[in-house]
Amino acid sequence: MDMENTSEVTISIGDAAKELGISVKTLRRWADSGKIKSERSPTGQRRFFLTDIKRITPRDLKQVEERVTINYARVSSQAQKADLTRQVQVLEAFSSANGWQYETIQDLGSGLNYNNKGLQRLLHRIMRGDVGRLVLTHKDRLLRFGAELVFAVCEEFETEVVIINKSNEELTLEQELVEDMIELIAVFSARLYKVRSKKNKKLIDGITNAIEEVK
Repeated sequence: MDMENTSEVTISIGDAAKELGISVKTLRRWADSGKIKSERSPTGQRRFFLTDIKRITPRDLKQVEERVTINYARVSSQAQKADLTRQVQVLEAFSSANGWQYETIQDLGSGLNYNNKGLQRLLHRIMRGDVGRLVLTHKDRLLRFGAELVFAVCEEFETEVVIINKSNEELTLEQELVEDMIELIAVFSARLYKVRSKKNKKLIDGITNAIEEVK
């Protein structure tokens, strides 16, 4: 009997992941990004060439899996640029102290805006499989609402989330409402002022003064 040509032998994604000592999710991400070759079976299942799997060494695995740490910093307005600089300094010092290879993405825009350029770039990198770790000073620096959705994306693409100041995030209900109102004013005030209506200006000024009194 002729011996089977092992160069053409393929194995399932589960068997390939077990052989390499990694998760199925990681192997699927590598295949999606072209870091490891695969093919589809007639039923649409992903198959991996046994010779390719056998050839990968622990050192190769480390090189393939090496992904960047991204520090993300955000403030809502130009008036807070000093805080943006401080955030970046804290993030970069933290990543350096841990010996991580990092990049820093900065945003200047409302935490209610999902279209901030930096946030969009961050999400694209995560979903491309490039990001091994996301570092934030506080959870709300990512988004005021919906940060959990981004964290779910991170989990799906095996991106670790590190929040430096977790203990400082505990705000009272009153503080949270104040912060949310400030964000809302930042989003809508420019639109209302464009109308050049005295009524709109009076409305914004009244809300702003009320918030200042609460603070």
